[in-house]
Amino acid sequence: MVDLAERIGELWAAGPMLDLSDGASRDTVDEAIELLDKGAARVAEIDESGSVVVHEWLKQAILLLFRLSKMAVTEVGPFEFHDKLALKRNYAAAGVRVVPGASARRGSYIAPGVVMMPSYINIGARVGAETMVDTWATVGSCAQVGERVHLSGGVGLGGVLEPPNAVPVVVEDDALIGSRCMVTQGARVGRGAVLGEGTILNPSIPVIDAESGEELGRGHVPPWCVAVGASRPRRFAGGEFHLPCVLVIRRLGEGERHDKARLNEILRDHGVSA
Repeated sequence: MVDLAERIGELWAAGPMLDLSDGASRDTVDEAIELLDKGAARVAEIDESGSVVVHEWLKQAILLLFRLSKMAVTEVGPFEFHDKLALKRNYAAAGVRVVPGASARRGSYIAPGVVMMPSYINIGARVGAETMVDTWATVGSCAQVGERVHLSGGVGLGGVLEPPNAVPVVVEDDALIGSRCMVTQGARVGRGAVLGEGTILNPSIPVIDAESGEELGRGHVPPWCVAVGASRPRRFAGGEFHLPCVLVIRRLGEGERHDKARLNEILRDHGVSA
């Protein structure tokens, strides 16, 4: 992929001088998008140190694709779309279950065993094996979702496409994201973690341990814990106001599977649900 990355870098460096009618440029970009679509490459991944590494050239390829593509009408059964990018196809061969009303753009990777209820997956995103993308959930551009994850109804994983070096949203293996949660701007949910219904997580929101009151970080829910949306008071010149935070209310044993009844019991004690 080194040669392809270099060619994408050269096209990106051309900036406004890029010839939008050049078929060779489009072929180069399509080669990179095909790698994303088949899962042979990914926009971001977690390295051995536990940090998220972004492969910037793949984001550049996606942005170049928009520049090199023209608006076109696509018809799928009774539905009509007007867009620059093609929809993903061949779900049966990929081992993916897709309920009517669900769609994904080409250039996203959806692994075998994924179930897509009426939902949407954008270009550059990656959804791991046996993950459930529930009704009206949205997996934004370049979001990285692990295996055996449950994205509950109405979950929004924000897209992070620009700038190319920006870290996307990451949801690690075995996580459960409760209904109507919003995880945006490069926030991260650790392996096996549970987010209670309606939790908002972004890199500016503090994550706090309910037992100690210690701030564990910002925008990153640790692995194997149950976390809920909360608020904490802050005093300003105009008075005292409550700002959002995420509260870790329970630690789970590593590898502990989510027992929905038990989780709801834990969360009900704090006025929320999964």
